[in-house]
Amino acid sequence: MFLIVAKYLIPKGYRGMAVFPFVLMKYDFDKANTIFVNHEKIHLKQQKEMLVFPFFIWYFLEYLVRLIQYKNKDLAYRNISFEREAYAKETDLNYLKNRSFFEFLKYITLK
Repeated sequence: MFLIVAKYLIPKGYRGMAVFPFVLMKYDFDKANTIFVNHEKIHLKQQKEMLVFPFFIWYFLEYLVRLIQYKNKDLAYRNISFEREAYAKETDLNYLKNRSFFEFLKYITLK
């Protein structure tokens, strides 16, 4: 994993993004933000287990489905299964040590 400050590559309204094997972030101070970094590391794990490219296809298609479902960009983003897993587990700094394979599938259906 490589932490890179890439202020102009991060879309407006976001602080960072994971693109295996990099974590791109808007602000240098986020390198020390363990919760932020853990969130992005969860995405790296998701990307790795899906062999990277299929992750982005799934992510985009699920975003479109959620956008139709919620008619709101932020709600659509927050309800992508990958994001739901990352947000739910970002504060658990030991999560990745015990995470099951394809764990994000548990977050597809809304409860």
